[in-house]
Amino acid sequence: MSVEDEKPELRVGPDPNVIYPIKVQYCGNCSLPIEYCEYYPDYHKCKEWLEKNLPSEFEKVKLDDGSLEASSAEDEKKRQKRGGKGMLKTKKKEEVQKLVTVSRAPRGKKKSVTVVQGLSTFDIDLKVAAKFFGSRFACGSSVTGEDEIVIQGDVKDDLFDVIPEKWPQIDEDLVDDLGDQKRSLHKAI
Repeated sequence: MSVEDEKPELRVGPDPNVIYPIKVQYCGNCSLPIEYCEYYPDYHKCKEWLEKNLPSEFEKVKLDDGSLEASSAEDEKKRQKRGGKGMLKTKKKEEVQKLVTVSRAPRGKKKSVTVVQGLSTFDIDLKVAAKFFGSRFACGSSVTGEDEIVIQGDVKDDLFDVIPEKWPQIDEDLVDDLGDQKRSLHKAI
């Protein structure tokens, strides 16, 4: 017996046992081919549609499903419904002290930047605030951290008037001056 006798015969071209062109029937519920309906999250709706519209195909599916019906109740509980990670529990916001801090940090030899922190505790969009500061002081301004806006130049003294004027929910007493500080850069790892 040679090695060539053991290999199965590989056929080139169409299979003689299949009628071409192949007609694929699609489910009206999930728009998948009927064989793939079982992978759709609402499989029971697909079965209802099949039973109503294509009873002959429903019988084939029903025969295939016979052994799986017992475990389907458990699978239904485990099966994730459509849409990402399911119901995410919302985290309770911690009571953070509502305070806006303004400080000046050196940048280079003679230049400095003004750092504003704490605006997000008042539910202020930091991107909008950075754009406002950049246009108001005619300088560059950007959001650098979760709750930090860096404004190019020393505009610390002007901010004590501008912030309460722009956002009335921030009282002048809630804007604190931290003075000159060294800026800590958050490095991306």
